Amino acid sequence: MKKVFVILIIVIVAGMFLGTGFFLYQKSEEDPVVYETESPFVTNIIKKTVATGSINPRKEVAIKSQVSGVVEAVYQEAGVVVNKGDVIAKIRIIPDMVSLNNAESRLKTAQINYNNAKKELERQHKLFLDKIISEVEYNRFRLDADLRREELEAAESNVQLIKEGASKKAGHVTNLVKATASGMILGVPVKEGHFVIESNTFNEGTTICSIANMESMIFEGKVDESEVGKLEEGLELLLTIGAIEGETFKANLEYISPKGIDDQGAIKFDVRAAVELQEGNFIRAGYSANADIVLDKRDSVLAINESLITFEEEKAFVEIEVGEQKFEKKEIELGLSDGVNVEVLSGLKEEDNIKKI
Repeated sequence: MKKVFVILIIVIVAGMFLGTGFFLYQKSEEDPVVYETESPFVTNIIKKTVATGSINPRKEVAIKSQVSGVVEAVYQEAGVVVNKGDVIAKIRIIPDMVSLNNAESRLKTAQINYNNAKKELERQHKLFLDKIISEVEYNRFRLDADLRREELEAAESNVQLIKEGASKKAGHVTNLVKATASGMILGVPVKEGHFVIESNTFNEGTTICSIANMESMIFEGKVDESEVGKLEEGLELLLTIGAIEGETFKANLEYISPKGIDDQGAIKFDVRAAVELQEGNFIRAGYSANADIVLDKRDSVLAINESLITFEEEKAFVEIEVGEQKFEKKEIELGLSDGVNVEVLSGLKEEDNIKKI
């Protein structure tokens, strides 16, 4: 029985050795590992950051009414180009009854005073012609009549202004809303029949329309605090506008906010850039846009993919092919990186083959 058990153990151990030997033999017969290689290439390296924002006119003016009342007529619509002084709308004034009553009362008083002064002047004029009174005394009555006439005209103008918003004597109509600048009308938020409030010291007033110069546009966006330290005025921006496919627009950074604002938990800084408009292109106000801000740029430089590089003690290395599937580690000096490709300053030639990791 013992002999059978010993023989069984010998058979099992011999089988294990035979299996291991067969596996090693099969492994040696397989093809050797072949590493792929990649060569350096010449390209442009652009280091950039992205800002999101919108395109807006540099100068936009909100046109307000000088009087309160109801919009009687609107003469312009959005998209129309107007000149300074063009009439936009007409307001029908609804006078305040207390002010109107007081103005009419002052008008009646002025009329009575003027009639009385006029009669007195006529009487004194006859006495002056008969040489009963002196010229000095006559001039005093004439001056009084002139003053009463002026008071009457002022009272008439006041009543007319309260009722109609216009004065014949002044030659100025306050119930006509006129453009205060030349440009394109972006929008007319009021319609005929709408009530409007005058613009004064205590009230902004109702906006009748907004006018902007569409030939001078700017990009307004926000940049994260981690990137704002790399920006400086004069940097070039490449704008991509979602509504205009297949085209990019250049812009020049002209303003960086000195103070950040909290935007959903992140601190961001406002930036502004002047857009270089291309001839024949029309950019509408409010278009959303993404701006690639070029922080640094290298043209036609030798570069490799960053995935080929290994780092040891803050030094960069690649493995260069020196023979058939034989590689040698070599230190290289790196320059500007765009996050995918990196500039090679020294250590590589364009014909070198680099082992892919």
